[in-house]
Amino acid sequence: MGTVVESRKPHAVCVPYPSQGHVSPMMELAKLLHSRGFHVTFVNTEFNHKRLIRSRGPEFVKALKDFRFETIPEGLPPSDRDATQDVPALCDATRKNCLAPFKELVLKLNSLGDDQVPPVTCIISDGVMSFAIKAGEELGIPEVQFWTASACSFMGYLNYTELINRGIIPFKDENFMHDGTLDTPIDWIPGMKNIRLKDMPSFIRTQTLDSIMFDFMGSEARNCLKSSGIIFNTFHKFEHEVLEAISAKFPNIYTIGPLPLLNRHIPAGSQLRSLSSSLWKEDSTCLEWLDQKQANSVVYVNYGSVTTMTDQHFKEFAWGLAKSKHSFLWIVRPDVVTGGDSVALPEEFFEEIKDRGLLVSWCPQLKVLEHPSVVVFLTHCGWNSCMETVSAGVPVICWPFFADQHTNCRYACTTWGIGMEVNNDVKLDQVAALVKEMIEGDEGMKLREKALEWKKKAVEATDTTGSSYNDFDKLVKEALNA
Repeated sequence: MGTVVESRKPHAVCVPYPSQGHVSPMMELAKLLHSRGFHVTFVNTEFNHKRLIRSRGPEFVKALKDFRFETIPEGLPPSDRDATQDVPALCDATRKNCLAPFKELVLKLNSLGDDQVPPVTCIISDGVMSFAIKAGEELGIPEVQFWTASACSFMGYLNYTELINRGIIPFKDENFMHDGTLDTPIDWIPGMKNIRLKDMPSFIRTQTLDSIMFDFMGSEARNCLKSSGIIFNTFHKFEHEVLEAISAKFPNIYTIGPLPLLNRHIPAGSQLRSLSSSLWKEDSTCLEWLDQKQANSVVYVNYGSVTTMTDQHFKEFAWGLAKSKHSFLWIVRPDVVTGGDSVALPEEFFEEIKDRGLLVSWCPQLKVLEHPSVVVFLTHCGWNSCMETVSAGVPVICWPFFADQHTNCRYACTTWGIGMEVNNDVKLDQVAALVKEMIEGDEGMKLREKALEWKKKAVEATDTTGSSYNDFDKLVKEALNA
């Protein structure tokens, strides 16, 4: 009886872009689909599959009989380095190399004739892995794209070609970086107000149209419009203007975020509820450290999985946090300093921060943000971090690194009213001043109140009558034909 039911299950193949910030939201979506009765095949690259085993242990990837992991090669040289691969090389490799092995994998899944593995009924691909659109067309399988960054960044990427048409890019020389050019207002993108050139996704900062990232991100965003639907990890009230502009161009969009809040509907007894896709080993002892701190007293610092910085900037952040005299939890990846696999700070720094600063290499971020002692998040403004901090009602101090992070930072500091920005050329005095303002100042109090307002709206959006809950329902029934 069980095998008959199993063979009738819808079967979703989920294929994320091979970077932590893309794997995590795809895993959250996959868990939701599983909770709605889907058989799930989660496709990592071989490199990330090895990292997942190192991080979570070999038993993790065996998961459940109806939630399975598979791999495809991305075509880059083998490596055992515990860090995100070079982003431009990885982007170029995935679009050139992944279509054939991905099609082979789907055909293999469909030829098993196994009662435990039903035929593939839909493909959900990362928004920058558009080879899956072609695979779906060629195999006759419905396919939808999951854009894991913000909707406002998606609209930014869609308008890369318009920047060329208007003669704005490529820039003639490198003076554009410091002569005020990037402060030029951009007032012609539908649904996007109060932005400047510097707030566009950062790959416009180029003197050649041959730039891999400029070409890749613009073309991948446009390719999403060829799919049967686009999923966004956001909620309507948060990005309503740009979402309405996107839906005027492409109506089949599904806003199902914030995923951390939507996932509370996964049954409490589900084995997958606590499943994490972290590619780094998480240090959960930091939660015990936070337990010893007063409510609303700790700055949480994490620049995400890709950001790197100079040794000088790293030390400016370190001494700025020390000078603030406030407690902080700082996530320091071994590869965060450009060109190195380790970071070093002097003994006097650790003497200065004794009993009020903790440095660890990785952590369960959502649990940290939800902890009552955490009062502000110093972040690179990656989209998962934005959605998690909104879910937890925590305001942000922004230091964007690349891609959509500049766009997200601008919205956080203006439209959403939950953030302040650190200068790109970070100085310790500014870091200390922003931390103090966020925790002690009137402006910081306003931002903290606004963050709590957004949390309330995010919870409403993911309630059973909310817009994101309803869009997830529509996604399952309409786009995925389940």
